[in-house]
Amino acid sequence: MSRVGKNPVAIPSGVEIDVRETEIRVKGQKGELSAPVNDLVRTEQKDGQFTVRPVDEENPKARAMWGTTRAIVANMVTGVTTGFSRELEINGVGFRAQVQGSNLFLQLGFSHDIHYPIPSDLTVECPKPTSIKVSGANKQSVGQFAAEIRAMRPPEPYKGKGIKYVDETILRKEGKKK
Repeated sequence: MSRVGKNPVAIPSGVEIDVRETEIRVKGQKGELSAPVNDLVRTEQKDGQFTVRPVDEENPKARAMWGTTRAIVANMVTGVTTGFSRELEINGVGFRAQVQGSNLFLQLGFSHDIHYPIPSDLTVECPKPTSIKVSGANKQSVGQFAAEIRAMRPPEPYKGKGIKYVDETILRKEGKKK
């Protein structure tokens, strides 16, 4: 029994879920998302709830896809209603970021500035020159874009310089001793 899969997904008002043979489409006020459906699970929608069941409970792959499919649908429903966001913090002398049009400009101590294009389904804000907020409806693309930004200058353990998530803690090292 999947602990995640057996819980139904509550469908809030204003959200439409359309199940086709090979994909699920979720439409809400923040946009429309779609995901492929595995043929090892079957879906059912009634009374404002969306449930997922495995076709064969003896098949380990079907049981694995049961919880995975339910989690994907729940994330899509959350994404089209409230959305997801990830905040990053920049530490370092002269390190800064700004948004100009559809590009993110980063100055991270390299000999050149980094011009990084922003995907069309995401919004990026820089409330301060040392903070970046990535938000959008798709949880995977928000996390992927934030991870790509962080990978440009990951935080180093001695002085803490680099780009880190706001809720991330960096284990600091002491450094050389005489």
